[in-house]
Amino acid sequence: MIFWEPNFGYPARFLKPCRYSENLYIYKVKKRPCRKNNRVNKKIFEKIIIKKLCAFASLREIKHKMSKIQEEIKKRILVLDGAMGTMLQRYNFSEEDFRGERFKDFPHPLKGNNDLLSITQPQAIKAVHAAYFEAGADIVETNTFSGTTIGMADYYLEDLVYELNYESAKIAREVADEFTAKNPNQPRFVAGSIGPTNRTASMSPDVNDPGYRAVTFDDLRIAYKQQVEALMDGGCDLLLVETIFDTLNAKAALFAIEEVKDERNLDIPIMVSGTITDASGRTLSGQTVEAFLISVSHIPLLSVGFNCALGADLLKPYLQTLSHNTSFNISAHPNAGLPNAFGEYDETPEQMQAFIKEYLDDNLVNIIGGCCGTTPDHIRLIAEVASQYKPRVSEAVM
Repeated sequence: MIFWEPNFGYPARFLKPCRYSENLYIYKVKKRPCRKNNRVNKKIFEKIIIKKLCAFASLREIKHKMSKIQEEIKKRILVLDGAMGTMLQRYNFSEEDFRGERFKDFPHPLKGNNDLLSITQPQAIKAVHAAYFEAGADIVETNTFSGTTIGMADYYLEDLVYELNYESAKIAREVADEFTAKNPNQPRFVAGSIGPTNRTASMSPDVNDPGYRAVTFDDLRIAYKQQVEALMDGGCDLLLVETIFDTLNAKAALFAIEEVKDERNLDIPIMVSGTITDASGRTLSGQTVEAFLISVSHIPLLSVGFNCALGADLLKPYLQTLSHNTSFNISAHPNAGLPNAFGEYDETPEQMQAFIKEYLDDNLVNIIGGCCGTTPDHIRLIAEVASQYKPRVSEAVM
């Protein structure tokens, strides 16, 4: 049994050991501290010290989880989950479903805010995570793709951001722990999903004013920092900065992550995943694969890769370029092909599996999953074929 006893300068007589997790104890306040003429409110004191103690306890657990995923990624190709939105559409939630009892009188429409479902329909979110784990996923993403104050401004829910991210991470954590307990030889992980927001720091949304920016770097950094803190507090094993169409936005997210890491004196694995928007082979902000890679390589990453916009077949050449230029682990979670005229995805699990097999034959990836249009059926076949291959070994000439 481990006792965690950080020294905050408080007398030991004010503290008592308290279980924090299965094999870790911390100390809680057991009596009111006071000094001379200044009495300290016990509730306030306890809130402060427990927050600090939990941060220290989390440090130990995060270090353990970080080393665990680093071990697992060397043993095998890790499988990421598929699309959350695609699965939630099957529920056909109404405006009333999105609102739930808590937001039934909210003055603005809420339908379409999938992140909110972590609060109003948590069982649906839990069921989606479980379905992906059951299909063979090693990592699920939290339901937080739009979980910043910038993203939530469209729904007038900026004040709810911390709770949305915390609850989303907590749900995913519970499901991951359930599946790990069933099969300890295949530990399951939770990736905090950090989306690009609906604004870009590198380009103007106004063609008549190219110098205008709808958001600043600091706006993004502050918004991302709040999201990162909540995701880590909720129990994420790693953070996934994904669907990057503007690298400056991503750099704000990475800066925010580094700030939180420094403040908490801990480390956490980071995945970075960009988006090649069309056949030009560039991101929306104009970067080539090589330029994008250089822009994010100053951060020690668990992986770098691409997702969204393209199907597995069209994404392959960009993964090849990436593989030839980096020693980082490489991730890919492409769409189930391109959308049809109705915005739906027609690529079957069998078709996608065949394309992913080409990735594996060419030693391109360490982490593989799916994005828009993919389902547990897609992930099941991807996991089956991935289990037959060893993880990518870098052959990059640096």
